[in-house]
Amino acid sequence: MSEDLRIEPLLAEHAEIERAMADPAVHADQGRARTLGRRYAELGRVVSAYRAWQEADGDLAAGRELAEGDAAFAEELPALEAAVAQAADHLHRVLVPTDPDDARDVILEVKAGEGGEESALFAGDLVRMYLRYAERQGWTTQLITATESDLGGYKDVSVAIKTKGVPQDPADGVWAHLKYEGGVHRVQRVPVTESQGRIHTSAAGVLVLPEVDDPGEVEIDANDLRIDVYRSSGPGGQSVNTTDSAVRITHVPTGIVVSMQNEKSQLQNREQAMRVLRARLLAARQEEAAAAASEQRRSQVRTVDRSERIRTYNFPENRIADHRTGYKAYNLDHVLDGDLGPVITSAIEMDEAERLAAAAQHG
Repeated sequence: MSEDLRIEPLLAEHAEIERAMADPAVHADQGRARTLGRRYAELGRVVSAYRAWQEADGDLAAGRELAEGDAAFAEELPALEAAVAQAADHLHRVLVPTDPDDARDVILEVKAGEGGEESALFAGDLVRMYLRYAERQGWTTQLITATESDLGGYKDVSVAIKTKGVPQDPADGVWAHLKYEGGVHRVQRVPVTESQGRIHTSAAGVLVLPEVDDPGEVEIDANDLRIDVYRSSGPGGQSVNTTDSAVRITHVPTGIVVSMQNEKSQLQNREQAMRVLRARLLAARQEEAAAAASEQRRSQVRTVDRSERIRTYNFPENRIADHRTGYKAYNLDHVLDGDLGPVITSAIEMDEAERLAAAAQHG
């Protein structure tokens, strides 16, 4: 098979990781164990597909040998040949480079845009949609930080979304599903603050960051950080704490700023801020690498462009429309209740088609 040369090093790496994961010392470092587990699951798809192709090819060889001595066996050859072709096609598909972060957990940030209170209320709707979708998927969620608006929406909110353990198939990972959510989400509806019943358009921005399991993945020099502490504030800016427990961390080389005030202690807020900072630095590093050379990640880069309007939520028509994939349905109420699967599937299918086309173009 022409792809044997590509498969052999992957089989060797899979076996090497399998040996490493059998070492109890590896599991003492949870971050490293999870990183190895992600790569093991990614390679497992290739190993499984390769073994299935080998088995089908062996069955065909045996069938041809038997057919030489007994014509009755010749009738089974077309089905055996079809099985080999199907297994070879599946193997070809899993060998097309996928996103190495698919099995990662994510930190999802939603920020209100132009539109004042209405935008903040819509940001709250989006957060609830993602929380309910996560619940349907069997994932766990954790509110990291939130700044509420006066009417109960969110000016900004960050949520960690995690699988329970490392997914057996990277395609089941949180990043594999939610990475397509990054961008501008537009809403069309009559705001609660509108007395004339006129439809307004406003927007909220979503940013999805792959979670860093192992802090060693993203090394941060303490000298590159400027750390400020201040008092937490609630809606309207009033102080809700009598101590300087809120933390603002600025990564001087990149200008990335992370503020955290939801935890009760300064230490806890600092730990959460560093967690978000690592995720943002990892995302920035990946976008740089993708912009420099990688054809493989071209579509993913586009999906996390914060400035791109990716979806419209039209309440009067109960319509949801994705502007990248052309997906449109009239079940907005169900989508906002967490039935986001078909919308996300449309993005996954578009991405896979682009990757297969790119692989075919490059031979």
